[in-house]
Amino acid sequence: MKLGELIRTEDFRSEKHVPFIGTPTVVKKGKKFEVEVTVGKEIPHPNTAEHHIKWIDLYAKFKGKPVIQISHFDFAPTYDEPSVKSTISLPESATLIAVIYCSIHGLWENSVDVEAQ
Repeated sequence: MKLGELIRTEDFRSEKHVPFIGTPTVVKKGKKFEVEVTVGKEIPHPNTAEHHIKWIDLYAKFKGKPVIQISHFDFAPTYDEPSVKSTISLPESATLIAVIYCSIHGLWENSVDVEAQ
């Protein structure tokens, strides 16, 4: 079994696990811009000691290159909401990938293409 087979991309319950990625889809090469990653943007995800989002990772995939990790955020249950902003820059167009871990339902991901001009 491969890790990719365990990462979910579609929700199956009333709470939302698939991370929302808020970012411009067109940016200037090398210029800073903000990326927001939120879990439960439309329907809040539970935030209890037993059921919460433990972390969010943000990656970039450039054409013909390996995936690189851009950001990693850890969360404490009950007091910390799974919503982050990261200021990044891209030297070329890329696919941004957000992966999150829910303490009960496992790994979830979403992605968005960003064109760097």
